[in-house]
Amino acid sequence: MKQAVPSPLSSMPWLGLAATIVSVCVLQSSAAFTQEISNMPGLHHDAMTRSAVPIAPSERDLQTVVAEPYFKVSDQSVVLEGAVFDRNGNLLFVDAGTGRVFRLTPDRQLSVVVPENKLGAAGLAIHKDGRIFIASVGDMRQGSIRAVDPDGSNAQTIIAPDAGYLANDLVFDDRGGGLYFTDSRGTSAASTGGVFYVAPDFKSIVPVLPGLGVGNGIALSPDGMQLWVTEHGKNVLHRVKLSNSTTITPFGSVVAYQFTGPAPDGARVDSEGNVYVAISGQGRVIVFNRNGLPIGQILLPDRDSGRNLKSTSLAILPGSNELLIVANSGTEPGGAMIFRSRAFAQGPRPYSHH
Repeated sequence: MKQAVPSPLSSMPWLGLAATIVSVCVLQSSAAFTQEISNMPGLHHDAMTRSAVPIAPSERDLQTVVAEPYFKVSDQSVVLEGAVFDRNGNLLFVDAGTGRVFRLTPDRQLSVVVPENKLGAAGLAIHKDGRIFIASVGDMRQGSIRAVDPDGSNAQTIIAPDAGYLANDLVFDDRGGGLYFTDSRGTSAASTGGVFYVAPDFKSIVPVLPGLGVGNGIALSPDGMQLWVTEHGKNVLHRVKLSNSTTITPFGSVVAYQFTGPAPDGARVDSEGNVYVAISGQGRVIVFNRNGLPIGQILLPDRDSGRNLKSTSLAILPGSNELLIVANSGTEPGGAMIFRSRAFAQGPRPYSHH
């Protein structure tokens, strides 16, 4: 019978001892390294940094409230935009994906004013005669502005799709009788959009603030002499002082605020001249005083977990400080919602100069 031949390594017991020594040295070295790392200066998460949308340090000390849920429009993430109150206290807003215009009554009854259509919808404004004016970016190649009666009938073209504008939002100049609209053409690197003025007879269009990268929200001060415009592509808020409906005063156009993160959308003013900017992508509204200084913010529930972030527009009820915000959750659960808070002041009464 053949005998087993001892392994050469088994006859070298010192190798086992060496391996043990090496193992101990490695463990000691690893422990020392771990201790060294733990003693190094380092970054640590807290509730703020773990938020899907942490608030910039410069804005954390602003007066802050959390809005309450008011009405669920859909379990689906319908892209709500264009919030505005009509003269009867109904909230009108649009579904930007289908072009539908909705009406929500004070007792929270929802109805469709304008059904699904190919022209689309992005922003709304109410004319002094009660008609609803609808701004649309269309298919992002051809936008338009049209008007309908309060019941959605009798559509009238104000700016035709072949005019070349991507009309995003609009506001009436009740002093001059015309309207301003934002043009969402361009990108952060291509400033081909702007703000334009349509004469009261709707026969001429005058550039007021050209050269914007994706003009978006627009609001007019209660005295009609100061425009607020959000430039979505460059993340800024413009304050534009006017000497008349179409002329900017000398040194009257300034960037009042630079936003951080995504990105300013709809804007509205209250009766004091404070301006409210909805931040689409952050689930909040930032409020500025009439000089463009930030004075407060309204947060939407569950924003830290990534819900209700698409806060695109808001409206303040005339004669009341009730403020409603429209939002959706994008790809996250939550659907499309309307939230409620109080504003600093009442919504301005329309057509006060007539």
